[in-house]
Amino acid sequence: MAKAGVHIKYFRSYIHYPDIDTKLRVRTQIDQNVAVLKLFPGITRSTVHAILNISGIKAIILESFGAGNAPRLDWFFQELKEASERGILIINKSQCSTGTVEMGRYETSLNLVNAGVISGYDCTTEAIIAKLMCLLGECSSQAEIRHKLSISLCGEMTLG
Repeated sequence: MAKAGVHIKYFRSYIHYPDIDTKLRVRTQIDQNVAVLKLFPGITRSTVHAILNISGIKAIILESFGAGNAPRLDWFFQELKEASERGILIINKSQCSTGTVEMGRYETSLNLVNAGVISGYDCTTEAIIAKLMCLLGECSSQAEIRHKLSISLCGEMTLG
């Protein structure tokens, strides 16, 4: 929305202005059972396993490399698939400061798709955390959450 340097340059086209005719809706049903798994070279299976098996966890934000890539390790994809099959939502978010996750563009992200991981598109980590907490607290099904994660609800992403 802005570039900060000596001066701040605002990109007005990125700013989402609210509809003044819409009544403010305060969200009170929030579920905080969300965690972040930041990938790094040399990450161990025990680290990944521990995060994916946090008691009560419902969603994981997977901070991946580049356009949404992950290490090509069979155990890694198996851990993700098992978590996904247990009903844990796993959202792929690039660690890059700009750009978007392109699920299936490269082999490693295709393996993520096969493991049940869904795209976080170009959302910031903070936006995905807030969105997940609201959706987990308000939505009645994973299908509804998955759908709402793929669309912009309040200007948090440029896709959808």
